[in-house]
Amino acid sequence: MSQDPAVVGYMAGAISAGFLAISLFFLKFWRRTRDGLFLTFAAAFVLLALGQAVPVLGHVPSENLSQVYLLRLAAFLLIIWAVLRKNLGRGR
Repeated sequence: MSQDPAVVGYMAGAISAGFLAISLFFLKFWRRTRDGLFLTFAAAFVLLALGQAVPVLGHVPSENLSQVYLLRLAAFLLIIWAVLRKNLGRGR
């Protein structure tokens, strides 16, 4: 199944912009509360935005064969780490 590169680029840009907008919201909450959870979530969403943009900008023909998933893995590991740090830190 062949996909139009213009549509793929448009969708990747829209998704990246959405991830960056979410990241800005978390930065706003972090500035207000200084809670590290929000800063970590902002960083994770920047990584997810890069994970959408890099394959298009780098002309990666198949995401299955690239290291783009390492960006997504890093983002999800950051989220897991932040949630665990927040929840396990309450008992102290």
